[in-house]
Amino acid sequence: MNPLPSRDEIESIAGFIDSVVPHTPQFSWPLLNARAGGELWVKHENHTPIGSFKVRGALQYFARLAAREPGVRGVIAATRGNYGQAVAFAAQRHGLAATIVVPRGNSVEKNTAMRGLGAELIEHGDDFQAALEFAEQIAAQRGLHFVPSFHRDLVWGTAVSMLNFLQNCPPLDRVYVPIGLGSGICGMIAARDALKLSTRIVGVAATAAPAIARSFADRRLVAHPVATRIGDGLACSTPHEEAFGHILSGVERILCVTDDEIEAAMRAYFTDTHNVAEGAAGAGLAAVWQERAINAGQCTGVVFTGGNIDRSAFARVLAAN
Repeated sequence: MNPLPSRDEIESIAGFIDSVVPHTPQFSWPLLNARAGGELWVKHENHTPIGSFKVRGALQYFARLAAREPGVRGVIAATRGNYGQAVAFAAQRHGLAATIVVPRGNSVEKNTAMRGLGAELIEHGDDFQAALEFAEQIAAQRGLHFVPSFHRDLVWGTAVSMLNFLQNCPPLDRVYVPIGLGSGICGMIAARDALKLSTRIVGVAATAAPAIARSFADRRLVAHPVATRIGDGLACSTPHEEAFGHILSGVERILCVTDDEIEAAMRAYFTDTHNVAEGAAGAGLAAVWQERAINAGQCTGVVFTGGNIDRSAFARVLAAN
């Protein structure tokens, strides 16, 4: 298992990352605090150029790729949407052709955004795992560089923002981080450890995509089918081995939240802050609500991972009770 980046390493790339993607804000919203039962700080990663935290990791990955393999002309990756936008964004900056594989039935608007960033889009399979395996096949057939969905460089870039979060809000007793394949929560672990803080990190999974939560409980990798209707950013059926190792050693526990709880949190974000939350972002706040009693009188944080959701889906969420 590769070590997570150190503080010196994270800070060494902060200037480069910040020059492309300025720091996103962290706010403590009074109405959300009332719902949470205490002081809650929200890191707004929905305020990046692609509306998601993943862009910094992709920037770092491509910067290192250019130095490591200068002959690369085309890349390919698999995604449910946000990572594909990040790969397309970073590839475009380096003059590389990007091919993105998504599962069938993927978000229409995320697909449109990836194409808008110049990516060739291929739809294959019924879930992320099938899209991932197909992307690896296409990489071999076309001679493309396969961009993994978890890599130390991705964590390194993400850790820049997580370090900023922890440095610019009051000391947090606990922070809640949604988990897809793991680069976001590993970036938080790296930042927490780099600053030598005692903040407890709680991972958040969807009840309808429980592979990472079951793996954590069993202390071994466990695959499980995905059935979430709203948490596509959490829809990982097979955890990544390296990410899982870091999660085991750096996370206090993992909570599961239902799709109904996620949608309620999305509505609350919009009502209380007028920010549009995608399902994964809503999951973090839903977990905070689950633990109102535990967090009473404490200072907590949550990562608002992104705001990319189709208009029709968000309209349905807002219209529900």
